[in-house]
Amino acid sequence: MSKNTMLRGTLLLTGASFVSKLLGMLYTIPFESLVGATGGKLYGLAYGPYTIFISLSTVGIPLAVSKFVAKYNSLGDYKTSRRMYNMALKLMFVTGIIAFLLLFFGANILAKIYIPDNAEGITIDDVAMVIKMVSFALLIIPSMSITRGFFQGFQSMGPTAISQVIEQVVRIAFLLTSVYVVLNIFDGTTVTAVGFATFSAFIGAIASLFVLIIYWNKRKHHLNRYVEHQRIRPADLSTKALFIELFQYAGPFVFVGLAIPLYQQIDAITFSRTLLDAGLTQLEVDNAFSNINLYGHKLIMIPITLATGMSLSSLPTLTKSFIEDNRSRLYQQINQSLQVIMLLILPAVVGMSLLSNQIWGAFYGINDFITFNGEILGWYAPVALFFALFTVTSSILQSINQQRFALYSLGIGLVLKAVLNIPLMLAFGPIGAVIATWIASLGTVLSNLLRIQRAIAFPLKALVKRSSLMLIFSGFMSIAVLFVQATLSQWIDYTDGRLSSIIILVPAVTMGAYIYLWFSYRSTLLERVMGERVKRLSRFF
Repeated sequence: MSKNTMLRGTLLLTGASFVSKLLGMLYTIPFESLVGATGGKLYGLAYGPYTIFISLSTVGIPLAVSKFVAKYNSLGDYKTSRRMYNMALKLMFVTGIIAFLLLFFGANILAKIYIPDNAEGITIDDVAMVIKMVSFALLIIPSMSITRGFFQGFQSMGPTAISQVIEQVVRIAFLLTSVYVVLNIFDGTTVTAVGFATFSAFIGAIASLFVLIIYWNKRKHHLNRYVEHQRIRPADLSTKALFIELFQYAGPFVFVGLAIPLYQQIDAITFSRTLLDAGLTQLEVDNAFSNINLYGHKLIMIPITLATGMSLSSLPTLTKSFIEDNRSRLYQQINQSLQVIMLLILPAVVGMSLLSNQIWGAFYGINDFITFNGEILGWYAPVALFFALFTVTSSILQSINQQRFALYSLGIGLVLKAVLNIPLMLAFGPIGAVIATWIASLGTVLSNLLRIQRAIAFPLKALVKRSSLMLIFSGFMSIAVLFVQATLSQWIDYTDGRLSSIIILVPAVTMGAYIYLWFSYRSTLLERVMGERVKRLSRFF
């Protein structure tokens, strides 16, 4: 396959992933206006355990299957590739049913863990119902993910990209329509509406599966021709050996993808009990939890999606440099991957922290909790930087054959989060849970960096030096943002409405971004990190 075809496929998949995540953020704007903080909390409680089950199937297994298929296809052994696909498909069908049964019949147990006895509003039965509604998607998604991975193993990214976008579009369309109909036409309850919202995952999965079936029928004869014309003898591997190889590929991907959902599960278990006992009202707890687990979390995922996509694009060549023992090129590639994250996400999270009230107002409107939610978002924004660095450093560890350590560092993070969450919430309220996530995710990043340094003698000097420069430029940017914000606030109060927040937000963000990019360009930092292609920006700076 030509390099242009591979590049086109990679760009297609990256673009589809970005569009899906962008849609997944945008739908929360009308969703929040329909169901509010209580509905957001209920939705987040249902999606927590569901996401963990999905992560086990859709993060590790498709990538593992694609890697397995690509390996044996390159050897000309298409029969072994097809054999693995057929076995993995059967396995995922069985595990999907098992996962569905566990989540459906375990819904009441999970609900009792999440909802304390002194909670008001949302009941155990409410949480159990929405968990049961979302569990139906597990019947389809594991098997569907295997088919996506099989196509990717043939370097065919179109089926995955198109099915991914269609799944998201159909899911969101059903979600918003059903919630609106339940609340405004049938005068139903918020709990019923959120139940249909979680059931949208099943509807979206059906749409995605339909797309994949169409692709399979169109390409079936072409794929069968590879098997029929195979000239070499298939690999003499037992079923056990095939699955051992598959799960060796899948293991690191699975657990790294579980990082964020597991942090959120610790919050789900400890949040309400701790804060209600600390004296917060049920409405304050619901607002804080829906912020950290859904509404605010969707906002911080915007810079993560963009920056990690750009950074991870350079990692496929990193493995080759490691195998060839080309240390200078390896160091350069690692530095670039990490510095892209720092260059793009650091100013984004600083700006989000400074303008958190206006950002919340622009996206979710003005209510009595605007300052409360804005403050939490301001503290939560830096988590985006730590999550992104964890994703990239874990990928680097996989590229240099240190993937097992990524699991150890994840364990370190989970222990820190579990130990610190309750004490910090008792000391600082909802922000304490955010600080616990800060410490836990930062701990995983630092442990990954130290492991990379020790494993390949990677020098951290350049990364620290340039990151310090980015921090200084972010300081200059902050001055500009605060100046614009203070000036406009003399005439405009962001609490007057969504439009007022936007009027302050747009010029503040524009000025801040320009100041940061101006310093980055003039100091040649932008060129050193992003390459010579940024020279075309000279007319702007």
